[in-house]
Amino acid sequence: MAEPVPMRLQAADNIPSAIDLRAEYVESGVKDVLDELDSSLIGLAPVKQRIKETAALLLVERARKRLGLAHETPTLHMSFSGNPGTGKTTVALRMADLLHRLGYIRKGHLVSVTRDDLVGQYIGHTAPKTKEILKKAMGGVLFIDEAYYLYRQENERDYGQEAIEILLQVMEHQREDFVVILAGYADRMDRFFESNPGFRSRIAHHIDFPDYTDDELLRIAEVMLANQNYGFDAKGRAAMEQYIALRRRRPHFANARSIRNALDRARLRQANRLFETSDGPVDADALSTIVAADIRASRVFGGTTQEEAAS
Repeated sequence: MAEPVPMRLQAADNIPSAIDLRAEYVESGVKDVLDELDSSLIGLAPVKQRIKETAALLLVERARKRLGLAHETPTLHMSFSGNPGTGKTTVALRMADLLHRLGYIRKGHLVSVTRDDLVGQYIGHTAPKTKEILKKAMGGVLFIDEAYYLYRQENERDYGQEAIEILLQVMEHQREDFVVILAGYADRMDRFFESNPGFRSRIAHHIDFPDYTDDELLRIAEVMLANQNYGFDAKGRAAMEQYIALRRRRPHFANARSIRNALDRARLRQANRLFETSDGPVDADALSTIVAADIRASRVFGGTTQEEAAS
């Protein structure tokens, strides 16, 4: 029996006989996006792998289209689940760039919103708010953070359901030029999808964002400081390592976000230390070095405080 032949669309003079996927990977700019993702984000190996796999699917589907093979635009709506500060917004930005370079969206911009941007306060207010946001997001990616707040089961008259219905319609009928990424805590996202089967059926890619390890958070801290021409001395680095271990056990820990807040406070303490102790000129090294005292002054080392717990 003869092997089945892949169905081709109507022949055209400009259809190539073959496509070099590796060349497409480089020339389309996808390699640049993935390399930047890999270099700019510490850790997140399973997330990076899923993004690479998605990029491979999109490259192959684009190649099939160019070769005249029957094809269907993949469903690209996504769910990013994980704790705060794990890079979800950053990855969403890279994904928008990736989709734009491959021609799946026209503009490649990201519109980031929460419930308050979509849901109105009174009857007749939600639809225009939601439609205005959708208008801004067309040709790009709509990133809805803490998406589960759109649905409030305890309130039958909540206007969030109206926003959900409008979103679902647009996700279904304009998916060739518009991508939605829902984001939030993993357990709450699971409950949200259970309560909203329409969303579950339209989300093709579910990506879990793991918490950073202590070592990864220390590297993130060093990169954040380096980007501002700061650095730890040896004892300052050791103090930051201890800080991370202690802060992780406190309430409201937000991964890289908590580290950024801690470094902002450390720089504040450093500035005051230099101002109070310097009698003469201060060199660039002193102005750029975070020492142990700048870290250990944190109340995380002494007890629970509202300041540290809220960040």
